[in-house]
Parts: sequence; C-alpha cells; structure tokens
Amino acid sequence: MADIFREIDEDVRRDKAIEFWKKHGNLVIAIAVLAVGATAAWRGWEYWQGKKAEVAGAQYETAIEAARAGRTEDAEKALADIAKDAPRGYEMLARLRAAGELAKGDGAAAVKAYDSIVADTGFPAPMRDAARLRAAMLVVDTASLADLKTRLDPLTGAGSVWAANAREMLGLAALKAGDYPAAGKYFDEIIVDRTAPPGLRQRAELLLGIVRAGPIKPAS
Repeated sequence: MADIFREIDEDVRRDKAIEFWKKHGNLVIAIAVLAVGATAAWRGWEYWQGKKAEVAGAQYETAIEAARAGRTEDAEKALADIAKDAPRGYEMLARLRAAGELAKGDGAAAVKAYDSIVADTGFPAPMRDAARLRAAMLVVDTASLADLKTRLDPLTGAGSVWAANAREMLGLAALKAGDYPAAGKYFDEIIVDRTAPPGLRQRAELLLGIVRAGPIKPAS
C-alpha cells in the first residue's frame, strides 16, 4: 500500500513539474541565460581589469626608470598616459609622481598639479595631505604668511603625520615676515611634540633660539 501511495505522489509531483515547465519554461531558460551571461561578463571584466593593471604597472616602472635616468620629458609623457587610462590606483600614483617631475623644471605647473590632487576627494586623505605639503614647499619662499597658513593649517591638527613639517614651514615664513611671536609659537609646538622627528625638533630648538634673540639691529 505504501508503494502505491508513493507512486501516486511521484506522479502528482511529475505532473506539477510538467505543468510548471509548460507555463514558465521560457522564463527559467531566460533567467539561466542571464545568469550565465552576467557571470561571464563579470569574469571578463575582472580579466580586463587585471590586464589593465599589468599594463599600467609596466608603464609606471618605465616612467620611473626614465625619471631616474634624467629623461624628464619621457617620464612626464608616460605618467600622463597612465593618468588617463590606468586603473584608479595607478592613476593616483602617476598624478602624484608627475607633479614631482614637473617640480624639477616648472614650479608653478607643479603647484597647480598638486593643488588639483588636494581638491580631488577621490584621493585618499594621506595622499592629498602629501600633495598639500609639497605644494607649500614649492611656494614657501614666495608666498605670503597668510597664503601658507591657508595651505598648511589643515596639516597642523592633532594626529596629522605632517604636523611638524607644516609648523616648521609656517615658522620659517613667520620669521621671514618678521612675526617673531608667531614663529616662536610654531617652533615651540614642534619642540614639545614627542611625535616629531628628532632632527626636526633639533632644528626647531635652533630656530627658537634665533627668535628669542630678536630681530638683528642695524649697525649704528
């Protein structure tokens, strides 16, 4: 008796399956085709991205070798090509390195390139901060103290890895501008900052001594 009921149950399930297939078979096939197509497209995209990264890596190495060999124009061209077409990571590295290459011969263009990186929120904060500092280094001798404060104040906050470097440049700019109290404040902040590099703290102590000596009086 149990075998009879089992056969009846199997026949009912078979009939329901046939009925379901008649109603929805085309839809099932379409879904299967889409799933296979989506998987193939994803694998294809991964393969394509991997190949782009390999090409970009080779191009980046070529650009670095050109830069080391002093072929600045070749390096700049290669880096510009990477920045246009490479995956995002290599694009960011290329733009940062290209700005550094520009700094060897065209400071104004390099500052513009660094500023564009600072303004690009797609860059990680540490890279944007490095670009901000490098741009400031290029204009420290010509920019006003107010301009440098605008550029460097964001780097002087607690936890910034560039805080001591930014304060040193601001202190030097203040000293150059004759603002001894401001210069002393920046150098003192470096000295008491235990996270600042030892060499930088030693320079700050020397510069603070100059500040405390006051302006050099003209000979009578």
